[in-house]
Amino acid sequence: MTALPKPEAEAARGAAPAGRNLLFLREEELRLAQDLLFFGYRDFTAGADAILAELGMGRAHHRVLHFVGRRPGITVGELLGILAITKQSLGRVLTPLVDEGYVTQETGRSDRRQRLLSLTPKGAALERRLYDRQRETVMAAYREAGPQAVEGFRRVMRGLMGRDARAALARLEAKDGEAVP
Repeated sequence: MTALPKPEAEAARGAAPAGRNLLFLREEELRLAQDLLFFGYRDFTAGADAILAELGMGRAHHRVLHFVGRRPGITVGELLGILAITKQSLGRVLTPLVDEGYVTQETGRSDRRQRLLSLTPKGAALERRLYDRQRETVMAAYREAGPQAVEGFRRVMRGLMGRDARAALARLEAKDGEAVP
């Protein structure tokens, strides 16, 4: 009896030949993934963008509200690290949020140079309104896709993140009491 070449032997056993699982990495599939990310992000942010526009705010304001809401008492330095922006860029967004009563700043307890940020009740209400708008979009997509797809989505999104973003996410997950992968 002669041995079958490896791809034919795998096919005879019902296994896919080596490389077969990588068909999704073709150029057109990668372009499709990029299209999906662009269109998904556009539609995910549309509802929140409309709310923000009514208030003369934009996505940068939303990101600050989101992360300050997720980590009350976050330092300006930690927020700069999460957002990966300059102090000057954060100042352009944070100053109006403080002036308009959405965010408070306190002096650090152990280091007086630190500024600790928290949402005011007004800021928490706006952050919740923005979250609720986007939550509906995510819930509908998760329901349609099913649990295996949701887990796959999480893996892909983590795979897109750099080391610093993964570390920031791990800190948020630890705060929520979830297991950190």
